[in-house]
Amino acid sequence: MKKSTLGLATSAAALLLAACGGESEPAATEGTANEATPAETAPVASEAPAAPAADDVSTVDGTTLADFTGDPAAGAKVFMQCRSCHVVEPGVNRVGPSLAGIVGHAAGIAEGYSYTPANANSGITWTPEKLYQYLENPRRVIPGTKMAFAGLRNGQDRADVIAYLQAPGE
Repeated sequence: MKKSTLGLATSAAALLLAACGGESEPAATEGTANEATPAETAPVASEAPAAPAADDVSTVDGTTLADFTGDPAAGAKVFMQCRSCHVVEPGVNRVGPSLAGIVGHAAGIAEGYSYTPANANSGITWTPEKLYQYLENPRRVIPGTKMAFAGLRNGQDRADVIAYLQAPGE
């Protein structure tokens, strides 16, 4: 079993090298026909899937905010990973905009923050349900956003962060 796994890993490494322009095997000699690699023959994928509509709150994992009860205290802990870019103090923008009072507001309007056109023109209103969807995979919901965060895959974590953002004084 280990030999086949090693062989598979070696084959995968060879394919990656070939795809990146490296050579995993000696170059073909003159006069020998080179076979096309799968990457050369595969059709080029068309545009990325369109973002969900502004009123669509479906998630990749199929859960909804209603499936969970958010806990603001747990959300404060989860929000720690957001703090390198966001704060909940009004008017304080960092790498990302302040999230003070975000629930119920339109996307792309925090004063003093420079949004991408994708975010500013998304037509999204940050309902708790839309935030739940967005926090799962921000780039799926707003393709072209500059938010580099990959998202919170755990639905309970998303519900907790939303409860934290909605808590009085946050």
